[in-house]
Amino acid sequence: MPKQNLEKEEIIEKDIEIVEDAILTFKETSKKAPEIKGIPTGIEGLDELFFTATIENGKPKLIPLGGIPQYSVFNITGISDTGKSLMAEQFAIKQASLGNSVAFITVESPAHFVASSMKLRAIAMGVDEKNIDENIVFIDAASYGKLREDIPTLLNTLAYAIKRYKIKFTVIDSVTGLYEAKEMIARVVVRQLFNFMKKWYQTAIFVSQKRSGQEELSAEAAGGFAIPHIVDGTIVLSKVLINNQYAEKIYKRPIGEMVRLFRIDGCRMSGHSTETYLLEIDQTGLVKIGPSLKEIANKK
Repeated sequence: MPKQNLEKEEIIEKDIEIVEDAILTFKETSKKAPEIKGIPTGIEGLDELFFTATIENGKPKLIPLGGIPQYSVFNITGISDTGKSLMAEQFAIKQASLGNSVAFITVESPAHFVASSMKLRAIAMGVDEKNIDENIVFIDAASYGKLREDIPTLLNTLAYAIKRYKIKFTVIDSVTGLYEAKEMIARVVVRQLFNFMKKWYQTAIFVSQKRSGQEELSAEAAGGFAIPHIVDGTIVLSKVLINNQYAEKIYKRPIGEMVRLFRIDGCRMSGHSTETYLLEIDQTGLVKIGPSLKEIANKK
């Protein structure tokens, strides 16, 4: 049997540091492990696609989580006009309507323009504007270049807002704008953001852009696979133009119509549906998850 009380010098070179605090048993770590529970998204048809499981009579039984896992960091990716920002806004409005403070970091559009859009979204969701007036806190990185160009400044500003407003939810629209023209460091940027969210126990939504040449239903975004490899889960949005009889038969939609699709591409913190679904954006601008392609194919 090897000796268990070896001195550090017997294991490695003396001049190399050992981080003993990073070595933890499962028992020690599990004391700090958060309870897995669902956070409602405000998006019809989405919350029931996440679940946990128990074993009954030797068989797994799925239990709906009722939302994305608490303290998870989710990435919503897709090309333009697939509903990414709409989903992020619905999530923020839903949490604000429940009395929770939300940080909404605007990277692409100045905060006052995003606020105008969110007012319309709140009306469509049946949420009184008074319920979101004090609970949505904007950090306007679109108007202040220092916040876009210097990640430590952005995170210090967000930490200040979290402490001042007791924020538990953060949305960034979009993270792609934080490494624009320097995609070689995309993974570094996303890792900094992810680690910050975990440190401050945030449930977070990152919006990221796809390049038009990337496969539409893959989790890849501008910056490569930097984001999906780091975050807890990815939601992929895409759209298909019905331009032939084959597509018309698959999607049960007429030629000339545009169909949007939705898929959950992994989730570390809970189980989830692996099917591809139709995604609808109604006339009021609300996103809803429709039937799966399997359901459509099986419908006579």
